[in-house]
Amino acid sequence: MHKLLEPFQTPFSSVPFEEVKQEDFKPAILQGIVNAKNEIEGLVNNVDTPTFENTMVTLERVGKPLHVVAEMFFNLNSAETTDYLQNLAQELSPLLAEYGNDITLNEALFEKVKYVVDHTDKSELSDEEVRLLEKTYKSFTRNGALLAAEEKEKLRGIDKELASLKARFSQNVLQETNTYHLQITNEEDLAGIPASIKINAAEEAKRRNLEGWVFTLQFPSFMPFMKYAAKRELRKQLQLAVGQRGFKDNEYNNEPIVRRIVQLRAERANLLGFKNHAAFVLQERMASSPDEVLSFLNELKAKAFPFAIKEIEQLKSRAKADGVEVMMPYDHAYYAEKLKEAKYNFSEEALRPYFPLAQVTQAAFEAANKLYGLTFVERRDIQKYHPEVIVYEVLEDNKHKALLYADWHPREGKRAGAWMTSYRGQWKENGLDNRPHISIVCNFSRPTGEVPSLLTFNEVTTLFHEFGHALHGIMADTVFESLSGTSVYWDFVELPSQFMENYCYEKEFLQTFAKHYQTGEILPDGEIDKIVASANFMEGYQTIRQLSFGLLDMAFHTGLLKTDQSIEAFEKETLKDTQLYPPLEDTAQSPSFSHIFPGGYSSGYYSYKWAEVLDADAFAYFKETGIFNKDTAQKFKTLLSKGGTEDPMALYVDFRGRKPDVQALLNRAGLSS
Repeated sequence: MHKLLEPFQTPFSSVPFEEVKQEDFKPAILQGIVNAKNEIEGLVNNVDTPTFENTMVTLERVGKPLHVVAEMFFNLNSAETTDYLQNLAQELSPLLAEYGNDITLNEALFEKVKYVVDHTDKSELSDEEVRLLEKTYKSFTRNGALLAAEEKEKLRGIDKELASLKARFSQNVLQETNTYHLQITNEEDLAGIPASIKINAAEEAKRRNLEGWVFTLQFPSFMPFMKYAAKRELRKQLQLAVGQRGFKDNEYNNEPIVRRIVQLRAERANLLGFKNHAAFVLQERMASSPDEVLSFLNELKAKAFPFAIKEIEQLKSRAKADGVEVMMPYDHAYYAEKLKEAKYNFSEEALRPYFPLAQVTQAAFEAANKLYGLTFVERRDIQKYHPEVIVYEVLEDNKHKALLYADWHPREGKRAGAWMTSYRGQWKENGLDNRPHISIVCNFSRPTGEVPSLLTFNEVTTLFHEFGHALHGIMADTVFESLSGTSVYWDFVELPSQFMENYCYEKEFLQTFAKHYQTGEILPDGEIDKIVASANFMEGYQTIRQLSFGLLDMAFHTGLLKTDQSIEAFEKETLKDTQLYPPLEDTAQSPSFSHIFPGGYSSGYYSYKWAEVLDADAFAYFKETGIFNKDTAQKFKTLLSKGGTEDPMALYVDFRGRKPDVQALLNRAGLSS
């Protein structure tokens, strides 16, 4: 037995990162697949009459050691990758896809599952057991169990190829992100850029043994440059570089991969009897059809577009004063920041000293303590995959609740963005509650010299967002791991994360932690008022931008991409009714749109806006009762702890007393006319 498949002899059975070599993953995963297949064989060969316990529960627990190793591998491939791990992901992804197919296309196993479904009195099961029964059956039928033998083989081929393509897509985006840098050697070219950003850029240049200042496509470097750099031509260069990731005539070109993924997803959906991939995906969502999603997106678009037009007109008049006759995408952040500063006398850069990372993290922890009674204690005896990672033990009533790994800063081996994931889920077995190991990964600016990592307000909300996802995992309280934590419908999963962002705009809460890192001075009332007042700044534009991503996703997955159409032309055609600026030639977002191609958001990007309705409505309830009201928080805690054990709308109605109201979002966003 490979050591990674054995129980870990560590505190809380945490991953022994410092004892693991990257060469361990392949033999462990290959052995894990063999072991799991043997478990399946034992289940199939069991001569006893199939029951919920000996079939569904046994199947639920098949391959747990393999699952842990695979999670570890793919998490590291996102947060701390190497060429070796990336190449191994290309090799292992198809094998794991094939292993999944070996389960769902196993006819003898499906017969047992079907027997249990047909012969079980659901009234004798708990709600969670009924949910597992239904979810397990669907996992077979939605993955080809009812297909003829020839079609099953075709499905296997599709899944194997998709797994390989998704790994390549991610590898290409990371490579393109890491390869590009903008070196500036003339200080005049840094006009408009704040001193703190220049210091970070100089540090980046030093790290690369280059002169001057270096800006990259990592968000903490790219975004401030776009907001503050007065040199328009340089902003254009950086915007082009972002828009051309995976979209150049080189070995990292993702355009053919995008086309092939879309084609394979459509073929797979058709094989399973669905009109398109979106129809297949949305069968298991709160929004149950492409028509419902498109209706939702278009209704919001109609409400937001007039506001967006007014906002852009304001920016255009400012740009015109600088001699810019036609505003382009690379002008938006720059002039939006100028307008924001003028309108609210508000600068994100000026506020950074009040948001040191350690303070903001502690504030998130204190919010969780006030709401749910959780405390977070750093543990230095838990192994980690990089020295920068901080590990916390989460306690409730002084009892162990979870582990939380926090990984805050960009590295070459880390993909861009911010996300929450887990190394182990939560489940109950033999009277033991196995608690989860959760991870938050972000890309915030590093400390420089004596100056700690200082966050922009946007990064503050990002931290609270990912922490909201983490709380969903931490508070899981279910029997079955496949139903715990964030194992919920995709258009429900963003509710806990977006809900936590609301606290960043609450004056009484901000005053508890927005303190200058040198003087300890609390952020003045006037500045907090500006943050709150500016909450809806450019909300029309941001809404349309977000909706455009959702519309593009739906267009790809409802079969609108023509075989003779370039990806760039397809994007222009699809997004023409949401374009607020002329598109930048020779760029396309799809070849680096990681959410919908390698990520899990295909036909699901709309869910960010869908969940905004939920979170606005939920927080309105807290505003009515008190933002830290114990009774309201207890109801929300119940919703979070139940994971996917109940229908999400039923969970929401239990919490709120009614269905969500879209007006709550429009009111909060200032989009009610």
